[in-house]
Amino acid sequence: MVKYILKRVGIAVLTLLIITFLLFVLVRIMPGNPFPSERMTDEAIAAKREEMGLNDPILVQFWAYMKNVLRGDFGKGTSLYNGAPIKTVLNKAMSNSFKIGGMAILLGTVVGLLLGIVAALNRDKFWDVFCSVFSILGVCVPAYVFLIFLQYTFAFKINLLPYFFDSTAFLESSVIPAISMSLFTMSTVARFTRNEMVEVIDSDYVLLAESKGMYGWQLVNRHILRNALIPVVTVLAPLIVDLLTGALVVEKIYGIQGIGKLMVDSISGEGIDYNYVLALAILYSALYIGIMLVLDIVYGLLDPRIRVSKKGGE
Repeated sequence: MVKYILKRVGIAVLTLLIITFLLFVLVRIMPGNPFPSERMTDEAIAAKREEMGLNDPILVQFWAYMKNVLRGDFGKGTSLYNGAPIKTVLNKAMSNSFKIGGMAILLGTVVGLLLGIVAALNRDKFWDVFCSVFSILGVCVPAYVFLIFLQYTFAFKINLLPYFFDSTAFLESSVIPAISMSLFTMSTVARFTRNEMVEVIDSDYVLLAESKGMYGWQLVNRHILRNALIPVVTVLAPLIVDLLTGALVVEKIYGIQGIGKLMVDSISGEGIDYNYVLALAILYSALYIGIMLVLDIVYGLLDPRIRVSKKGGE
């Protein structure tokens, strides 16, 4: 298992390196001007390009960029935040997005699992129907619609929570966006948990366990839930990346200085800030690859048969 994990880590690092190179090339050949051309003369733009090494061959630029990235330096913005270091701005944005996204992940996963378990154990009854309707609404209605509804209800009508994000009242300001972003995850986890548990409940080994006198939570925990969680974890992995990196529209509407809003600002300002676009794209890719690597390890912990098959493939 250790050898397999090391192999997977090596593949993940190589994959990230290839993706980073492709992103770097794509960003460099994007149309447009990375500088606010309305405020700069052609001579100033040419001098700035030479200063930033944008006239060097692409491989030379990539090598210099990677050496800086490995030191945690993503350079400076060309049009955002008056050229402040990207690392400083990104750290603050990551902190906000990760904290709120973490709340959304925790809320969506826990409530989704509970709803799915209750629905599966009460098949074709009220809670099953309720879970099905809730899942459809949560998947079909965008998160920003829930956000606006929660803003109107709890901020405007009741005046219980802040109407917009306030960093001085972080916890109170996180409730509305965390709930709105968690509903899609909650609905998806509930639906998959319910469907997988129903399938496992009808399996032969569960019927055999029941014939031996195993009932209640012991049966659910040992034979039903553990086997039903594998597909749920698969679905949950990409949702975690989306929530950690911030919902673009939710962060923009609620005024959260997070990764999602930063991405929107980097491509919608006076000029496309290529350095921010590249840094955020690399961050997205690294998170996704990291989550999938953790997911692969979790598979082995949930199902011993997967560990055996991996050892056989080494």
